[in-house]
Amino acid sequence: MAQRKNAKGSGNSSSSGSGSSSTSAGSSGGSSSPGARRETKHGGHKNGRKGGPSGTSFFTWFMVIALLGVWTSVAVVWFDLVDYEEVLAKAKDFRYNLSEVLQGKLGIYDADGDGDFDVDDAKVLLEGPSGVAKRKTKAKGLKERSTSEPAVPPEEAEPHTEPEEQAPVEAEPQNIEDEAKEQIQSLLHEMVHAEHETEHSYHVEETVSRDYNQDMEEMMSEQENPDASEPVGEDERLHHDTDDVTYQVYEEQVVYEPPENERIEVTEVTVPPEDNPVEVTQVIVEEVSISPVEEQQEVPPETNRTTEDPEQKAKVKKKKPKLLNKFDKTIKAELDAAEKLRKRGKIEEAVNAFKELVRKYPQSPRARYGKAQCEDDLAEKRRSNEVLRGAIETYQEVASLPDVPADLLKLSLKRRSDRQQFLGHMRGSLLTLQRLVQLFPNDTSLKNDLGVGYLLIGDNDNAKKVYEEVLSVTPNDGFAKVHYGFILKAQNKIAESIPYLKEGIESGDPGTDDGRFYFHLGDAMQRVGNKEAYKWYELGHKRGHFASVWQRSLYNVNGLKAQPWWTPKETGYTELVKSLERNWKLIRDEGLAVMDKAKGLFLPEDENLREKGDWSQFTLWQQGRRNENACKGAPKTCTLLEKFPETTGCRRGQIKYSIMHPGTHVWPHTGPTNCRLRMHLGLVIPKEGCKIRCANETKTWEEGKVLIFDDSFEHEVWQDASSFRLIFIVDVWHPELTPQQRRSLPAI
Repeated sequence: MAQRKNAKGSGNSSSSGSGSSSTSAGSSGGSSSPGARRETKHGGHKNGRKGGPSGTSFFTWFMVIALLGVWTSVAVVWFDLVDYEEVLAKAKDFRYNLSEVLQGKLGIYDADGDGDFDVDDAKVLLEGPSGVAKRKTKAKGLKERSTSEPAVPPEEAEPHTEPEEQAPVEAEPQNIEDEAKEQIQSLLHEMVHAEHETEHSYHVEETVSRDYNQDMEEMMSEQENPDASEPVGEDERLHHDTDDVTYQVYEEQVVYEPPENERIEVTEVTVPPEDNPVEVTQVIVEEVSISPVEEQQEVPPETNRTTEDPEQKAKVKKKKPKLLNKFDKTIKAELDAAEKLRKRGKIEEAVNAFKELVRKYPQSPRARYGKAQCEDDLAEKRRSNEVLRGAIETYQEVASLPDVPADLLKLSLKRRSDRQQFLGHMRGSLLTLQRLVQLFPNDTSLKNDLGVGYLLIGDNDNAKKVYEEVLSVTPNDGFAKVHYGFILKAQNKIAESIPYLKEGIESGDPGTDDGRFYFHLGDAMQRVGNKEAYKWYELGHKRGHFASVWQRSLYNVNGLKAQPWWTPKETGYTELVKSLERNWKLIRDEGLAVMDKAKGLFLPEDENLREKGDWSQFTLWQQGRRNENACKGAPKTCTLLEKFPETTGCRRGQIKYSIMHPGTHVWPHTGPTNCRLRMHLGLVIPKEGCKIRCANETKTWEEGKVLIFDDSFEHEVWQDASSFRLIFIVDVWHPELTPQQRRSLPAI
């Protein structure tokens, strides 16, 4: 230490001595100047030697290296030296393989019985009973938030997203459920409903809560398969997650009407005749609103059971379905690999994979269920009813196997019932639903489905009994209420139907926020003089069910010009109008002749549209089909009309004579669709007492003149004259429909 100090001191003295040898140096050696200190600081040395590179050199080398890096990056990108897609694909495959390996190794630690090892299992093992309680509390909170959303009135419900942790799908099943719930809400608001010609008829987008069930099974499937989040190609999307069912009331009976399915533009499927006499033979699409492959599945019905307690409802919906029995857990890796193909939209490969699994493991319920799902998907892809019938049979095979988990049994039979309805096999679907109710008698959602099944075959009485039974057990079941109210209204029990329809809609339960129920609630209120009718029409409009308060048709094509009254020039059908007005006497005389010679051809209006009076019609064309027997009574009129395909080919309209006798009042009502316009040619018009209102404008008929209006707007008719009124009704396609749409839209 002393030696080091001396050396240091020597250095100082040497410097000082050196400075004294020169006068100029001595003057600066004793106390160094600021300039000297600055030089030492910036690269000099204490002894005056220049040590190491300067600051400028460092900066220069830094810039050289930076520029080299930039130009290297540019060269890599410009000359495509690296295949980034291949790198990403390999990384993704590595993740999949690692996931499969880990699942295979850790499957023995499955603590919650879902067939795999996931975050929930880890929390159970690490946290113990207290951890389980915490997890349940968290799940309950998430669920309560989701289930409370549908009940919020539209005017108050601003779209928002609850903050939640961002985590991979396979790491946090709760996030998947929240996403599924958001999809459920969007699906419910994207529904497009159809109504038949009758006042009580309407198109049902889905029965009970199928969209809800399908999204919930998507969640379930993703929990089972970490790879379920893979994107699906546009061409692999399914039509079945929004099957359409139609209730149609004729003489107070609800009858099945063809499924207006899929929303894939201008696709037509012909359904072959089957075992059901009331089954209809056409399935057509209208608006485009298709969900991806993952959304085609459903959840066990108990997860959609309506309960009075919101907390209990949240717990019920939170239940994680169990699809794997003990044996299927041992082959889960193989099942996941096949399911991954299906989720990626590789349908043919997935079919072959599941067929091989069924061959190897014929007693595996999950493998057979996967085969049924793939056949279901393939039927959509190929637009094949034959393939779909195969899927229906495979769903039945799943249910017939031994040791099928209860959740999987429900899923299989529910899907079988849905697919049977899609093909128009209403009675077969009803038998499947009856079996479900027998197997799970405490599941009210299955009974709700059964009630719909009865409605679809026109059995209102049994449907009514089912909903009465449901309401006796769960009096606040909103789905049962709206359907029970609908049945009462169909039975002309107008006042009695109102509270059920109203309370059912207000419940916010799945399947109740439907334009049909707003339509019939408002109509019932109008008929009893309740001024709240337009409040409900307005609410239906705000929720997207009606185009406006006045225009309340349920079976629409978006974007068509909408106005209550039209001029011939606006329609573009001036030649048709001129022909009708030029030949009005010929048309009148043939109509009067039919009245005089065969009064039985004029049939009373049977759509329950009259408050009072006598109103009959004689139809020449219906749904684009000529009535040959009727045209024998008016041959010249029919020949005249054959020149105008815009009316004879209008499969959403009619051509008919309409006679209304004094003292008749027709309730305010709307037609089923915005795809047509209606022409009224005056034939025999009393001088006073006859008028028609469409929206807020009222007009009168003139003999030999044509009135044109859009009957999807609310309209009302009064006949207070002293003699009958005779007009000729001619429906035409909406002029803005394309030729493709006119060919493909289903008949009404």
